[in-house]
Amino acid sequence: MPHRSARAQMRFLALAAAAATAAFILVPSPAIAAGNGEPQGPSAKIVEPTLVARATLSADHLEAGPPSGALASAANGRTGPFAGQVVPGFSAMIDNGDGTFWAQPDNGFGSKANSSDFLLRSYLVRPDWETAGGGDGSIAIERFISYNDANHVLDFPIVNESTPERLLTGADFDIESIVQAKDGSFWVGEEFGPFLLHFDADGTLLEKPVPLPGGAKSPQNPYLAAGETPRVRASRGFEALAGSTSGRHLYPVLEGAYADDPDLRRREILEFDTTSGSYTGRTWNYQADQDANVVGDAFTVRNDVLLLVERDDFEGEQAVTKRVYEIDLSRTDHEGYVEKSLVLDALRIANPDLLGAGDGYGTGEVFSLPVQSFETVVRLRDGRLLIGNDNNYPGNDARITGTPDDTEFDLIDLEKERVPSSDITVVSHRGASGYRPEHTLAAYETAITQCADFIEPDVVATKDGVLVARHENEISGTTDVASRSEFASRKATKTIDGATVTGWFTEDFTLAELKTLRAIERLPQIRPQNTAFNGLYQVPTLDEVIDLARHSVSCQGEPIGVYPETKHPTYFDSIGLSLEEPLVAQLSRNGVDDADTPVIVQSFEVANLKELDGLTDVALAQLISSIGRPYDFTVAGDARTYADLVTPAGLAEIASYADGIGIEKSVAIPRNADGTLGTPTPVIADAHAAGLDVHGWTFRRENAFLPAEFRSSADPAGIGDLGGEIRVFVEAGLDGLFSDNPDVAVAAID
Repeated sequence: MPHRSARAQMRFLALAAAAATAAFILVPSPAIAAGNGEPQGPSAKIVEPTLVARATLSADHLEAGPPSGALASAANGRTGPFAGQVVPGFSAMIDNGDGTFWAQPDNGFGSKANSSDFLLRSYLVRPDWETAGGGDGSIAIERFISYNDANHVLDFPIVNESTPERLLTGADFDIESIVQAKDGSFWVGEEFGPFLLHFDADGTLLEKPVPLPGGAKSPQNPYLAAGETPRVRASRGFEALAGSTSGRHLYPVLEGAYADDPDLRRREILEFDTTSGSYTGRTWNYQADQDANVVGDAFTVRNDVLLLVERDDFEGEQAVTKRVYEIDLSRTDHEGYVEKSLVLDALRIANPDLLGAGDGYGTGEVFSLPVQSFETVVRLRDGRLLIGNDNNYPGNDARITGTPDDTEFDLIDLEKERVPSSDITVVSHRGASGYRPEHTLAAYETAITQCADFIEPDVVATKDGVLVARHENEISGTTDVASRSEFASRKATKTIDGATVTGWFTEDFTLAELKTLRAIERLPQIRPQNTAFNGLYQVPTLDEVIDLARHSVSCQGEPIGVYPETKHPTYFDSIGLSLEEPLVAQLSRNGVDDADTPVIVQSFEVANLKELDGLTDVALAQLISSIGRPYDFTVAGDARTYADLVTPAGLAEIASYADGIGIEKSVAIPRNADGTLGTPTPVIADAHAAGLDVHGWTFRRENAFLPAEFRSSADPAGIGDLGGEIRVFVEAGLDGLFSDNPDVAVAAID
């Protein structure tokens, strides 16, 4: 099990429970001589996204024009109509290079039905950036252009059909993205068609809306025929649009999957030739981290290289994905999707100058943009990134609950930092399960922000043979299945590894059925704060977990590792759902099946690890409990126990098929009768002598799980001194550890 070198990040960020992301690993560096202020041990250079400027526009700001929002849904204490034109955030921006930007809102209040009084515009804005050196942090609106059909280009009725100006409204189009042509005209991507719209520099429509090739339409398309099945899902059109550096081509990106696409994570990128006025026929496939995520914006960096915003629909502390990825249209991954690499995780940005401090959630030393609609990314001419939000006025309240989010612009500098190393591997146990329901992408993403080196999915199979992340195949304690009347008949009693278990089992659900369930906290009595996230997150597939890891970067600037555990392999073999072959196939499809990839496969059984040793080159770990025996030993009539496996002879045998052991922590340091830690056993030293790494499990901060001397009180849910316990085990020689609280573990070992 390979050690992780150079945990790259300032440690105080881990103590804050979220570290600023390291977007790219650069050049590893030798040790620096003492006395010059640099780290004395091995170090690396990384890119640390840092907030350097910020500006906001009040959510309640109104611009000149007729009242708007008469039919908007009331929220956060605001009820329409409003005495002017609302500015509901910005979905797209253009850098003018002189300190001003064209900033374009969308259709207003979210639908055709409630946005007929919202005028489609693009605003010329000038931020007075708040920086470490000053600035009041305001956004001034200098003027606007109104999109219109004064030339009577459209051949379907619009709201302002009979007026001379024929101003366009949010009931006519849902504009979401924008590119300025070299002649000053604007190409706009919209969602009702979805269409490409071409306006002159003053906002007048120049030509008929350009539909998708092949006749694909959304349910809001004005040309949708009676009985015609929409192929584009509602509100899943051209949220993102980029232009080539030459200005000839446009690259619209569908926000979501086609309605008839079996791969719900696929997003299509198209190419449009502005010279011929037609699509070229070239398309590319982009894979979202999970099927519910959307592509929020696009920006061209250079030929064939784009930045894409990928986001989920959660906000505040519920948010999981608010990311900027770089894609290269000339490169595809092992599954045929365009390669994507992380540039910015907008949930973890360093904020050393405390810009925006006090403005609500995510404005501390670790800054985040946790809004629902992260929909703007622009790379400025100096290389910094501008990110911003559509605030869906008055509905979003990510920063302060009950208060509408302001519109905000954040400038991010991708600074290079040199950071020290750490030799102890931190594995997030089922994700950061001390803070989010276990085995969810939310738990894994939280673990990554807390500087974990590996994320750990326990792997079980669905009825249709798809590997998913659950601690057990019985799921009544980790999902809301018991409350789903449609699945009441699936309740069953089975014998799993010799024990009788009653409940609902993954092998009785197809993946599609399982995806309708939502995760819940497994330990609500111990972790009541985690129940706030009940009912939000899907059960992830192993593929989704691997994709999250390989598209993330650790705090030490390295790829995030994946540490899957095969659960009940003998049982799954007995019902014809072997775990090993699909696991190996999944690693291969993701290109993480080599010996040097950060993957470790673990199991409490032995036979399947020996089988895996012949199937894959990734590292393997034999799990060791403090009691009992591997279940495959029981089936085979082998009398040996886990205690026999940690003798010198047993460890030598393990070394013939595995690279390390994962031991229950009392195997290394047993507890005395009074619950305090006892004398370390020779197991760690013996394992090292056999050439095996040793990882210990499981380290949790609640008193219920801590040795007596590290408990804070008699309250089982009380928070004790986990860091103190971890330091004792590290001193005893552990090479790594599994923790529900990666932030505490990282702080303890550094």
